[in-house]
Amino acid sequence: MKHRQWIKAGLVASSLALAAAGSARTSGEATAPAPTPTAHRVSFDKYSFLIDGKRTYLWSGEVHPYRLPSPELWPDIFQKMKAAGFNTASIYFSWGYHSPREGQYDFSGVRNLDKLLDDARDAGIYVIARPGPYINAEVDSGGFPLWLTDKPVKNRSPDPAYLKLADQWMTQIDRILARHQLTDGRGTVIAYQVENEYYNGSPAGREYMQHLENKARADGITVPLVGNHNATFVSGKGAVDVSGWDYYPQGFDCSHPSQWKPAPDMAAHRFAGEPLFTAEFQGGAFDPWGGPGYAKCAQLINDRFANVFYKENIAAGATAQNFYMLFGGTSWGWQAIPQNYTSYDYGAAITEGRQFDPKYYEDKRIGYFLHAVTPITKTNALAAGRVDNPRVVDRARINPDTGTQFHLVRHGDTTASTVEAAHLTLSLKEGSFTVPQQAGTAITIDGRESKLLLADYMLGATRLVYSTSELMTDATVGNRDIAVLYGRHGSDGETLLGFAAQPKVTVLSGTVSQHWGKHGLRLDYRHDGLARVLIDGGQRPLLLLIGDDQATQRVWRQDTPKGSVLMIGSHLLRSAKYDDGTLALTGDGDSDARAEVFAGDASRLTWNGRPLAATHTASGSLAVTLPVPQPITLPKLDHWTRRAGAPEIARNFNDAQWRVANLTTTSSVTKPGTLPVLFADDYGFHTGNTWYRGHFTVDAHHAAPSGLKLKVVSGGKGGAFSAWLNGHFLGSVTRSEIGAFSFPAAMLVPGDNVVSVLTVDMGHEEDYDSTGENRTARGIVSAEPIGADAKAVTWRLQGAITDENPQRGPYNFGGLYGERHEWPIKPGKPADWHPAVLPANTAQPGVTWYRSNVSLALPKGQDTSLGLEITDPPGRHYRAMIFVNGWQMGNYIADLGPQHRFPIPDGIIDPHGKNDITIAVWKTDSSPGGLGTVSLIDYGSYTSPVDVTAIR
Repeated sequence: MKHRQWIKAGLVASSLALAAAGSARTSGEATAPAPTPTAHRVSFDKYSFLIDGKRTYLWSGEVHPYRLPSPELWPDIFQKMKAAGFNTASIYFSWGYHSPREGQYDFSGVRNLDKLLDDARDAGIYVIARPGPYINAEVDSGGFPLWLTDKPVKNRSPDPAYLKLADQWMTQIDRILARHQLTDGRGTVIAYQVENEYYNGSPAGREYMQHLENKARADGITVPLVGNHNATFVSGKGAVDVSGWDYYPQGFDCSHPSQWKPAPDMAAHRFAGEPLFTAEFQGGAFDPWGGPGYAKCAQLINDRFANVFYKENIAAGATAQNFYMLFGGTSWGWQAIPQNYTSYDYGAAITEGRQFDPKYYEDKRIGYFLHAVTPITKTNALAAGRVDNPRVVDRARINPDTGTQFHLVRHGDTTASTVEAAHLTLSLKEGSFTVPQQAGTAITIDGRESKLLLADYMLGATRLVYSTSELMTDATVGNRDIAVLYGRHGSDGETLLGFAAQPKVTVLSGTVSQHWGKHGLRLDYRHDGLARVLIDGGQRPLLLLIGDDQATQRVWRQDTPKGSVLMIGSHLLRSAKYDDGTLALTGDGDSDARAEVFAGDASRLTWNGRPLAATHTASGSLAVTLPVPQPITLPKLDHWTRRAGAPEIARNFNDAQWRVANLTTTSSVTKPGTLPVLFADDYGFHTGNTWYRGHFTVDAHHAAPSGLKLKVVSGGKGGAFSAWLNGHFLGSVTRSEIGAFSFPAAMLVPGDNVVSVLTVDMGHEEDYDSTGENRTARGIVSAEPIGADAKAVTWRLQGAITDENPQRGPYNFGGLYGERHEWPIKPGKPADWHPAVLPANTAQPGVTWYRSNVSLALPKGQDTSLGLEITDPPGRHYRAMIFVNGWQMGNYIADLGPQHRFPIPDGIIDPHGKNDITIAVWKTDSSPGGLGTVSLIDYGSYTSPVDVTAIR
């Protein structure tokens, strides 16, 4: 069959690009001689993608490097993906993250994309690159750079002014992606997404898409161009090579996690000549300020959701699925959109703290199946088998070459949670079977569950006629075949294997009965723990490992050039490599030290570089005892100092160097309520807090205003602003944009009077509909003096200074006094800080900084994920920014929430050294209170090869 193919003709340009990539690496890194690249083919047909002509199921998860500012942890995420059966990562690349100002681009340090893509390659992960220019992603401005808020261009359109700017970004990012393409043999980028969630099929929209495609090809992109445009660009101008679907069936309200909406029938969404590709399918959900929290999102999009919905896509014929998110991470600094808080955990399979949600193990069971059962990559619809329960249905497919059948048995209503029992009649090569055959048993659908059952499949050299257990994986290891079957704990299972003559069956563990008949060997059992059955009599011995779903959590698979390696035990198996008779394993260990390894010819074993003593078992495995982690004791954070942080409140504060508000026009889509324009973005202040100081004169010639009416736009319900007159607190406004403040006569003084206003930008809107939403105003929109002319007050403003700390980039700091003077990095003299006790108990509104130093000496050889937790007495009204070693890792609003815990990745925090924790607290009222108790927390600690160097 003819497939469309992309093969790069020459390698000269890539060689030059690779040389450029070397200069971007961390200085001092050893450079090995570059191997001769081997060009690979990426193609597709109506069934699947093909790599070098081999059909490949793309089992993909979304990962965002800008949400994990610790490059040495990128391999950790990719290895955890690979260990769960994923072979692909879908990656957004944020324009704004790499471009602090127009014409400047940074791909160093935490932005080193060459390292990122190399890490994916080294872990054996393909990459679907998604460079935008617009990415949405619940990130400030949808990934557009902050400086674009000042440009009156038509985003996501053929507007020449916009395309000129977008092309600058595409040139930069395409140069990197081109040198990491699989088609060049230098990387693993196998697809390139054009734009993102773009549904404008008008002539202008098609012209825009075609421009981006032409640009990508001109920049050396040779892999297939894909999209998540939901059928908008399947044909005609601007059509992509493979059009994918963007689908979130449960939406984004996690408040009712037990309520499901039906699974979609993706079979109705196929395009001629293309594989069925879910470019974004729900892997979790984002949560808003004041929302129920990500624990609820994890309950909504849980392991049962993956079990039902992801298998439903397989039954529809999908052979490329990407789940958003697989690892969400942290919207650190000011990267979040106004609606979302710092955490982007998303309820994903790998949590923000890099731990495993139960969904991880369900993803692994399905991923291992898709990796092992290659006939799934080419199937046609098959008539369903007869089911004797009307509430249960069968969705069937068949591979036209091998005859392998796939039967998805589930509730007819995918939202149903009842327990149903049924029998399924199958028409197979050996004849017709109603399964299970064993009297008194049935296929049980336990609540929200589906079973993807196999029939007419070769388990290595043994024919599987059918099984009412699901297959997790099978492989030839050494001189025998091994298969892992599983089902819900306590459910019945039945497997029929075809043999020419009755084989020898040895039950090594568990309770399994055998029955020999004209159709072969039938095994009956109950899924309980892990049973083991060795069968001799076929072309090769077959070892069946029959487990319940709990037992499969500790089954791991890695593939090497010398064959597959299976491991039972350990928290994680990261890699397996044969080296001169030694099988070198790396992974993470927990408190259960027991493990066993099924491998080929291995005379010695090592675990994270250390020799392992091994004994042979009756199952033919090697039993080992793994190191267990040492207990973790975290120090209390009980030595705090504080420092006043808002000198801008004082009447005599010197604001002569601040920007004078004198603009009368704006690029914003917001109309100013008063002039001059006071929008923070127009004066170059794009992140966090911005201070305003309005001056007016009180004397015999000037009528003093009696108050001030303000409209301040922060974005979202997390916004706030506070006002002072000549150092006296007037009040704060939260959850609203309008505030009116009276000026008591006793606060006025002869001469210059100053009203100080502290505002916050909670992030810019995304521009999903190309209406310029990213240019919605932030800061003061109108300032109306009460009882005086608008010109009576002149304004100056000051916000973030972004040039001072390029390592942390444009999102790290806002415009508080302490940020402008880099207190989180350069706190100043110790005498400037005074002893403090938490929880604080002060009635004074305004800004106070708190600081604590903590030295950590956590066990070496362990990967410990740490975080900070704020615990408040009730009724407190304040906001806090959390800095760890100068990195802003959390925005906290005490009376809004829901986030109280803030994971801090290793590298940002040093588990083996001194750490500085600095918290800026903006108290918004005069009631007693302030910063609550701050504690270190441990999300999990495992023996591990992960060793991260602190970023300084």
